[in-house]
Amino acid sequence: MASAKNQNSPAAARRAKLDEARRKERARERRSRIITITAAVVVVAGLVAGGGYLMSAADDKDKADEQARTSPVTGEKSWDDLTQDHVETPVDYPMNPPVGGNHNPVWMNCDADVYTEAIPKENAVHSLEHGAVWVTYNDKAKDADVKALSERVSKTPYSLMSPVADQKDPLMLSAWGKQLTVKSATDARVAQFFTKYVQGAQTPEPGAACSGGVAK
Repeated sequence: MASAKNQNSPAAARRAKLDEARRKERARERRSRIITITAAVVVVAGLVAGGGYLMSAADDKDKADEQARTSPVTGEKSWDDLTQDHVETPVDYPMNPPVGGNHNPVWMNCDADVYTEAIPKENAVHSLEHGAVWVTYNDKAKDADVKALSERVSKTPYSLMSPVADQKDPLMLSAWGKQLTVKSATDARVAQFFTKYVQGAQTPEPGAACSGGVAK
């Protein structure tokens, strides 16, 4: 009887409640650890998957860029053996816009520069010598195309853009010794031309400055 009384005493009840509380606390701690570990596994798995995706995307872009650089640009015109003398006088170029030849001693700034007025061709040719791509347009070009191309140029070092009123086609892209006519800014060859010729293999003076020259 004494043992039964002890089991039903207030002290025993308190111990039982305490033991139950401890049991529940241990259960909560176990659940918390499981949730934490599960969340960590999910996060790590997400990072691994995301990192793998980013690496895959970067690898795909590198492959696409390499293909753009090594593949010919459909429809482009090329000129070889262009002279590179510095002259202070106007130059009569055989193509318009010019893609090379004698030019002014000072280059046109081509560090993602968009000009809304005509620029001296002799200075622009010097920019091409430094590896710039020159986007030009006349008054027949659509406003949407001009806007889209200006946005591309404004984000691309070693490029410049300006109107050339007397060029034969509305939209033209030029690099040293290279020229391409496109009908719209969405033409896939625009991206290829930039990838291939911005500081491309055709550049006579790779790494030369595109800032610190003439700014109109």
